[in-house]
Amino acid sequence: MNNRITLKKIAAEFNVSIATVSKALNDSHEISLKTKEKIQEFAKRHHYKPNKIALSLLNKKTKTLGVIIPNIMNSFFTEVFVGIEEKATELGYNLISCISNESHDKEVNTVELLKSGTIDGFIVSIAEETQINKNFSHFNDAINEGVPIVLFDRVTDEIECDKVIVNDFEGARHATDHLIKTGCKKIALVSIIDNLSVGKLRVEGYKQALLDHNIPINEKIIVRLNKKEDLETSMKIVLSDKSIDGLLCLEESSAIQSLQLIKSMNYKIPEEMSIICFTNGKLPQHVTPTITTISQHGKYIGEMATKMLVDRLESKSELEFTTKIIKTSLIERGTTFSLK
Repeated sequence: MNNRITLKKIAAEFNVSIATVSKALNDSHEISLKTKEKIQEFAKRHHYKPNKIALSLLNKKTKTLGVIIPNIMNSFFTEVFVGIEEKATELGYNLISCISNESHDKEVNTVELLKSGTIDGFIVSIAEETQINKNFSHFNDAINEGVPIVLFDRVTDEIECDKVIVNDFEGARHATDHLIKTGCKKIALVSIIDNLSVGKLRVEGYKQALLDHNIPINEKIIVRLNKKEDLETSMKIVLSDKSIDGLLCLEESSAIQSLQLIKSMNYKIPEEMSIICFTNGKLPQHVTPTITTISQHGKYIGEMATKMLVDRLESKSELEFTTKIIKTSLIERGTTFSLK
C-alpha cells in the first residue's frame, strides 16, 4: 500500500483543488492565510516531499536547463561549464549536460530529445560540423516552439537569441601587438580551428595587428590545419624560415605541440622565439617554460549565459535579445618578454 503523501491526497483532505494546495505550499498571496497555515501544517506533519515531475507538469516548468558543449576535453568549455553549474545552483535550477563531440547529427538529436518538456531552455556552443554546413534549423525550430536558447562562444547571426561571446578579434590583435612590441619582427600563426567562427575572428585580429604596425601579411606563415593533419610536419616547414621569431597559436593543444617542437630545434625561448596561445587552461601553466596566454574568462561566460537564460525564463514580459561581449586578458608567462 502506498502511504506517500501527495498533492492529490492533501487536496482531498481539505476538499480543494491540487492547484490550491500547490499555491499554499509555495506561500502564494492568492490563498488565504488560514488555508495556507492548515495546508502547510498538514503537509509538514505528514512529511510531504514535492514530486518534481508532477510539479513541473502542473507549472509547465522543469527548473532544468539543457547544456550542449562541443568538446569536454577543451579546458575552456570545462571552465564555462563550472560557471554554468554554479550559477544554475545559485538560481535554483538543475542541469542536463550533453556533449555534441562536434557532430551536427548528435547536436540535432540532443535538441530533439530535450526540447519536448524535459528542459526549460538551452545553453549551447555550436558544434564544428554545424558551423561548417551552416544548418541551424534545429535551434530555430526549438526557439519557434517556445524553448529559449543562449549561445556562447561559437555563435551565428542566423539564430536570433541571446548570446555571450568573447572578443576574439581583439584578443588576437592584442596578443600579436604584444609580440611586436616586445621585439618580434616576423610572427607565424597556427590554427586547427579555421572552420570555426572564433578561429576566423582570431586570424583577422592577428592580421589587423600586423597592418597596425605596417608589417606585410604573409599567408605562407599562416598555418591552417584540420585536426587530422600533421601539425609537426607543417610547423617544421614553416620554421625552416629562421627569421620567424614569434608564434601565435589559436588554441592550446597546438601551442603545446609547437613548444615541444621549438625546444627540440634548440630555440631559446623567448630570446629567439616568443609564443602566445589561446586559451588560459591548465596545460600552458604546467609546461616549461610556461606559456603566455589569452584568457577568455570561461567561468564568467558560463555564469553570464546562465543568468541571461534564467532572466528570460522568469521575466513576466518579452525581453529584447542581447549579445554580451566579454573582453579577453593577456596572462604573461615564460614564453614572452614583458612590456616595459
